[in-house]
Amino acid sequence: MIIGHFPAGYILTKLLANRLKNYSFNSNHFFLAGLIGAIIPDVDMFYFYLIDHQQHHHHTYWSHYPLLWLSLTLSSILWFQISTKKTTALLGFIFSINGFMHILLDTINGDMWWLAPFYDVSFAIITVPARYHPWWLNFILHWSFGFEILVIGWAILLLFDINYFKLGS
Repeated sequence: MIIGHFPAGYILTKLLANRLKNYSFNSNHFFLAGLIGAIIPDVDMFYFYLIDHQQHHHHTYWSHYPLLWLSLTLSSILWFQISTKKTTALLGFIFSINGFMHILLDTINGDMWWLAPFYDVSFAIITVPARYHPWWLNFILHWSFGFEILVIGWAILLLFDINYFKLGS
């Protein structure tokens, strides 16, 4: 996924904010934590370009380990269950669940090392062939980019509170 992580993070955060509205939390902090979580696995791009000089796929770095994000998500759920102060646990949960969603979305058309750090085997649902330069054209010109466009459209509908199904009524 090239440009869809942030809008997908907005969608997940918005839907969970609506489901969790019975709990007292600052919605600005909740959205900030969710949106940062949605893109934070890609912080490894700084290392990829500035230090590693593109020698290894950036999905092999620890910030893209599914086990990390699954562990953080499950830990935040446990934290929420045992905590008397739910607000901070909710922020941890929305951050980590968005990080985990980032990993799930990257698996659609990008190699992900789901068994890292224990096994060096990558998985992808769709393989995007390398035909164009620069590399990102391969993803933008592939049919799977339509999924990102749909995610962006859904995020825009939620952002402007547009309910498509009620428009015709």
